[in-house]
Amino acid sequence: MLPDRKMYALLNRPQNKSGFKPLPVVIIGNGPSGICLSYLLSGYIPYFKRDSLHPHPILQRKLEEAPDVSILDQDLEYLSEGLEGRSHSPVALLFDTLQRPDTDFGGTAESVLTWWHETDRAVPHLVLGRNAPGGAWHSIEGSMVTLSRGEWMGLPDLPFKDWLKQKRRCLRNNRATAEDIAQYYQHYVMKKGLQKNFRCGTVVTSVRKVSAESISNHAQKDLQENSDSLWNFSDKSTEVFQVDGFFKTLKGDKEPFSIYAENVVLATGTYDSPTWLGVKGENLSYVHHQLSALEEAVKNNIIGIMSDPVLIVGAGLTAADAILFAHHCNIPVIHVFRRRVSDPGLIFNQLPKMMYPEYHKVHQMMKEQSAACSGPYECYISLPEHHVLSFGKDKKCIFQDKNGYQKAYKISMALVLTGSNPNLSFLPNNGIDLAMDSDQPVSPKRNPIDVDPFTYECTQEKGLYALGPLAGDNFVRFVQGGALAIASSLLKKANKNPP
Repeated sequence: MLPDRKMYALLNRPQNKSGFKPLPVVIIGNGPSGICLSYLLSGYIPYFKRDSLHPHPILQRKLEEAPDVSILDQDLEYLSEGLEGRSHSPVALLFDTLQRPDTDFGGTAESVLTWWHETDRAVPHLVLGRNAPGGAWHSIEGSMVTLSRGEWMGLPDLPFKDWLKQKRRCLRNNRATAEDIAQYYQHYVMKKGLQKNFRCGTVVTSVRKVSAESISNHAQKDLQENSDSLWNFSDKSTEVFQVDGFFKTLKGDKEPFSIYAENVVLATGTYDSPTWLGVKGENLSYVHHQLSALEEAVKNNIIGIMSDPVLIVGAGLTAADAILFAHHCNIPVIHVFRRRVSDPGLIFNQLPKMMYPEYHKVHQMMKEQSAACSGPYECYISLPEHHVLSFGKDKKCIFQDKNGYQKAYKISMALVLTGSNPNLSFLPNNGIDLAMDSDQPVSPKRNPIDVDPFTYECTQEKGLYALGPLAGDNFVRFVQGGALAIASSLLKKANKNPP
């Protein structure tokens, strides 16, 4: 996005002889969470649209109480009280229902928000990301269809459906492809003029708190004298965050950088580190942890109709996508998973059949085609309530069922698709101290980072915020509420809220 030299200069901007000027905010992660927060910090302020009618009468009354005060400046706890929906976050439910008032009931009511660009309220920030804006969406196979409805993938003030119409395409069964989503997020950043805040191709290696005084002898003097500064430190013994890392130049070199910031937002998502089973032989070359490995093997004719079966481990949607891909290519599959097929916790038992026909088909296969009894589906064997014991060098895999009986199968390759974990290696102790249970690693579903529900600031570290899956919000439509909470909190810190 920027020439290497310009990027290097910007990333190293805080280090100058005239004084120490930390950035107000650094956002780590440039997926939909980071993009939405950048939009709000760029001075785009949401207000209740006059003459709008929200279907929730109590919320409507609250919104009418202060129509001239932006949503960012109101009491988010008060506004979100009593709202119910598919998220545990009150602010996520609030922002979602303001943008899509009756979407859970199949309605198409317009947003009750209007957006004003108030440049004087913008908070300087940088968004650091490994890929182009859109984050992990660029790493997902382009033809894959989203679990969420297409309109739920959109960001504020630019409906996804409207963008898709401009591309002269439409949603398939109300859902979008990963390629469309990735392109939309890139377009959103350009359309809203956010690109100046984005530094792509950057990898963060360390985030730690340091004393401002230790960095520059002139720090306190400089900060106090600069009365026109957009950002004011609240006390004299200020600590700031030092963010270290490197960015990849056009030549492929790694240029190191250091940024100092008063606030850091963790928005890295969870796509970084696939979960391993921790069994013998899992590091062998034919065992993979990403769906792309199967696509690559098929493309290069390494796997085909006559191959030994492909082993797929897991009972989530990525495993289902792998099964559908293999089924489409007539590749034999052995499918191993720990749960019962009827387990209510299984994602397939939570999805409407009409909206997700392809996943319903996989669920049918899992039920009807077990090794114990042959079913109507060729080239597929289901092994529910089994787990992998080991992978052999001869490509023989040993499984064990719930009764302790073991089976061995010869396979061509294995895909372990049991989820992924965030990579927080750049934080002290891998961020474990920030989690709800500080004895266990951070996990979006089981052990998210402990944040204040109305500011998303980490309870264990002031000035550090967590957003999106790291804070337990796993769908794009709900991560935006976290961005609203953080922007509201940061504007209050910056004294940029009207009285």
